[in-house]
Amino acid sequence: MSENVIYSINGPVVTVKNATAFSMMEMVFVGHKRLMGEVISIKKEATTIQVYESTTGLTSGEPVYPSGQPIQATLGPGILRNIFDGIERPLKTIAKESGAFITCGSDVSALDETTEWDVHICVKQGDHVCGGQIYATLPETDLIEHRLMVPPYVEGDVVSIKQDGKYRVHDEIVVLKLADGTLYPCTLCQKWPIKTARPIKERLPLHIPLITGQRIFDTLFPIAKGGTAAIPGGFGTGKTMTQHQLAKWCDADIIVYVGCGERGNEMTQVLEEFSELIDPKSQKPLTDRTVLIANTSNMPVAAREASIYTGLTLAEYYRDMGYHVALMADSTSRWAEALREISGRLEEMPAEEGFPAYLPSRISQFYERAGYMETLNGAKGSVTIIGAVSPQGADFSEPVTQNTKRFVRCFWALDKSLAYARHYFAINWNESYSEYVNDLTRWYHHHVDPRFLHERQQLMRLLAEETKLMEIVKLIGSDVLPDDQKLVIEISKVIRVGYLQQNAFHQDDTYVPLIKQLKMMDVILYLYEHAKRLISKGIPMRLIMETGIFDKVIKMKYDVSNQAIDQLDDYPAMIDDALASVQ
Repeated sequence: MSENVIYSINGPVVTVKNATAFSMMEMVFVGHKRLMGEVISIKKEATTIQVYESTTGLTSGEPVYPSGQPIQATLGPGILRNIFDGIERPLKTIAKESGAFITCGSDVSALDETTEWDVHICVKQGDHVCGGQIYATLPETDLIEHRLMVPPYVEGDVVSIKQDGKYRVHDEIVVLKLADGTLYPCTLCQKWPIKTARPIKERLPLHIPLITGQRIFDTLFPIAKGGTAAIPGGFGTGKTMTQHQLAKWCDADIIVYVGCGERGNEMTQVLEEFSELIDPKSQKPLTDRTVLIANTSNMPVAAREASIYTGLTLAEYYRDMGYHVALMADSTSRWAEALREISGRLEEMPAEEGFPAYLPSRISQFYERAGYMETLNGAKGSVTIIGAVSPQGADFSEPVTQNTKRFVRCFWALDKSLAYARHYFAINWNESYSEYVNDLTRWYHHHVDPRFLHERQQLMRLLAEETKLMEIVKLIGSDVLPDDQKLVIEISKVIRVGYLQQNAFHQDDTYVPLIKQLKMMDVILYLYEHAKRLISKGIPMRLIMETGIFDKVIKMKYDVSNQAIDQLDDYPAMIDDALASVQ
């Protein structure tokens, strides 16, 4: 029987009086049901614990058991294709055992202990191995090779190995002899504290873009592999759908999708969609390279914080194998609200809008774990973090959005008016920005075309000019504008509707290769320059519009398939023919 007993319970916050057996950030088991909790405050008179499960039915006087360890994620084969809750319990396994709802104290192994994996040993007896070195591989899915690595900070000589064959996650396949003479068995899995970043050899510059196939991202606001981005937006503006589209089409090797405090039906949609999708690169199911962490709004509030760190730890584990991982966090605002609720129950001094004073540091700790790294075994991998932010009333001046803006280098601001006008993606090109453009310039020059970023700049200039002109139009109407300014408004409409607006349900428009994006920009800017020359000769804008060429250019995204991109080379001649009639 534990000598430490519950003194008080305040929602997910439990206190234990006169406890001496606990350490800070230690995982503990609370009550007779052994609910998972974490020590978050130690004072002489009382120890405070936040519980990651529902405390309904818990009473004072029940025992609290120390574990001697921080909260850890179990890392090994079987993570991909799986669905976990915020503390890495497999929801499919729990559903088989206890139904649709998670029972309190449910003690289920994170990884399937019965599955046998086809293991290939990569080391020989007598080899000296260090932390991060790969000692075995196995095919986790049809798409991903799982690489078993020596845990960080472990170094020794291989004294025995098993033959290649089928093994379970807890089977010993390699034994190391450490410097102090102790034997260290290596199995198919290892554990790692979720709130501690996994070590790396070197942080590398961000110079490779994460290709998404979505024109507004790849062209106007690109993100680098290992970069950070925020998607802020009010209710119904499309944060979740944007993340879904990025998860489906971005060229990351592995997707970690964290549903943090979102509605259950949204997570159900994710599960249903991802299970039906075919990966465009391999023609295999998308779930073969995806792991989902579902922490819905009806789950215990404290577990929202854990879900973010659990997802990050899984992402870093695959990064250390040499993979590029994209982590989608939906939404970090729900995580911040959980911090606020816990802080309130702890009676901490509130800062702006009731959030705790340490909110900025927690947000920065989260985003700083992104990066393009050289791993301990010399491989190169990355973790790209794309976090949705849900400001109440679409107020971007609230603390979570503003603090997130400080720590990310991509800001994709969703606009309610664009969303209600069915402009998808509803990203406001005037409020959004990317600080990665200069870092990626060399890559675009070498792998696409030196014209790409130059033409991007011209599109941005035209859109900015249109914004200024529309202020005048609102006051006095468009009829008084000179024809050259009318042209700017019309060509900006072509950019907005024909280029930035994308149809996720159209087979050729849901994903657009970079070369097609470039050729589409070529056509739009050719139309602008040709029409501009006609206007300088005194041709009225009205006659140019009557040719119908502007509408034809808008429809090129549908008329030209991704398999026949060269057809876009015919558009300049088509524009010449159409405009020749008005000269």
